[in-house]
Amino acid sequence: MKPSDSPDPFRPPSDLFIVTTPFVSGYHVTRVIGATFGLIVRSRGLGQNIFAYFRAWGGGEIKVYTNLLEQVRHQALMRLADHAKSLGANAVVSIGFDTSEMGNSMTEVLAYGTAVVVEPDTSPAQPVALH
Repeated sequence: MKPSDSPDPFRPPSDLFIVTTPFVSGYHVTRVIGATFGLIVRSRGLGQNIFAYFRAWGGGEIKVYTNLLEQVRHQALMRLADHAKSLGANAVVSIGFDTSEMGNSMTEVLAYGTAVVVEPDTSPAQPVALH
């Protein structure tokens, strides 16, 4: 599905397909460019760490960290998109995320995938046959 323009700040770019599958439905890959990625390292502030420490006593979701990771993943995804477009891609397939801690207060988030060029598939649909 190609995203449309929206005021949603976490919506992916509308000029690039970004999918977790190894294909884009309705399109075929005409060129594989190669690996693409977006990387960001963010530090949690002292205030956030203190708030989260006390929140952890009560159990449940620590929203300050959830919000931080949501923002960081989106930023990594946007960097991946910028990198893929700079390589000449119009799609990124098989995307994934990797997250790691650096020290006690920094989080690294890597978005990665395969940059490709896709074109609409105009071949007629084939019936499914079970044998």
